[in-house]
Amino acid sequence: MNVSKILIIIQRSNGDVFLSSPLINALYAHYNKPQIDLLVNDDTLAIAKTLNHINNIHLFSYKKKKENPILQEINIIKDIYKKYDLSVNLTSSDRSVLYAVLASKYPISAIQMKASKEWWKKLLLKRYYFFDKTQHILKKNTMSLKLLNIPNEKIIVESNCSQVAKEKITQKLQKLNIDKFLIFHPSAQYNYKIYPEKSRNKLLTLLNDLSFPIIITGSKNRLDAKIKSSIPKLDNIYDFIGETSLEEYISLSQLSCGYVGMDTLNMHIAASQNKRIFAIFGPTILSIWSPWSNNIQVNATTNKPQQTYGNITIFQADMECVACGKAGCDDRHGKSDCLDKIKPEIIFKEVEKWLMEFQ
Repeated sequence: MNVSKILIIIQRSNGDVFLSSPLINALYAHYNKPQIDLLVNDDTLAIAKTLNHINNIHLFSYKKKKENPILQEINIIKDIYKKYDLSVNLTSSDRSVLYAVLASKYPISAIQMKASKEWWKKLLLKRYYFFDKTQHILKKNTMSLKLLNIPNEKIIVESNCSQVAKEKITQKLQKLNIDKFLIFHPSAQYNYKIYPEKSRNKLLTLLNDLSFPIIITGSKNRLDAKIKSSIPKLDNIYDFIGETSLEEYISLSQLSCGYVGMDTLNMHIAASQNKRIFAIFGPTILSIWSPWSNNIQVNATTNKPQQTYGNITIFQADMECVACGKAGCDDRHGKSDCLDKIKPEIIFKEVEKWLMEFQ
């Protein structure tokens, strides 16, 4: 098959977009540097811009969907219609499948495994694979490579940032006389994935006593602003919440010695950089979303109060319901009781033990 133009459709979250890099890199290498475009939701544009080998990014806007949905669909279809040799859709939604079908003569997509309404997708798609809810997101994202007979012995996640971002972060650290440091990322996209304030501040107090710089990171959104207002003033704690762009965060993470914090995009960025990771998990399903180890090519597959594989340590509550995969105990983005059960002392002891060996 002659492929010179490829469209990859990823209409999900920041993590899904970021973890598409192994697929993009494999397609770019196999088809001898083709033009690769993305179609993503506009709230993931910042991370999409950091991916290698991307020529153009088409955007789907939920704001435009509310204002004038028909006009938005017309414009997107006009931009992509039959302009590609190959289209790969990483989600199974009806809209994204239709985009893939309309974009090229050779559309590939994930589809739901048990949904009876998927019959039309099977008819319209050239190839398809089932969206296995027990499989790691990286293995799902690279399933199309098998359908295209493209060898992919290793799954390697990469992260990238500009030289400008690197220089800005380096200057910021130099002004504070910070050389070696750990990142502490207390936030996540949703409140139900955030470590409770009391436990968080206890952990920060313990980490402060290590006399090793701890840089707290976060964005300018409402959840992060609330966390920022509750951070204790401690000698070795540096509050960077709201002070870095996404690209600058990637640079900061690259310069760090390790990551302590929640299961979110920032954790996956640290994993892509082969950093030492101490990740706090609530209801998130490990088999799908645990950090991927580039070095040993594995992720966590079973629930345990504490487990380490390669450079990654994961903490979960010792509860029968963990991990439930719900959006909080009420499954409506409410509180996750399991996060209350993870003691900050246990996390601290693991960080302390590693840091003694590291230094």
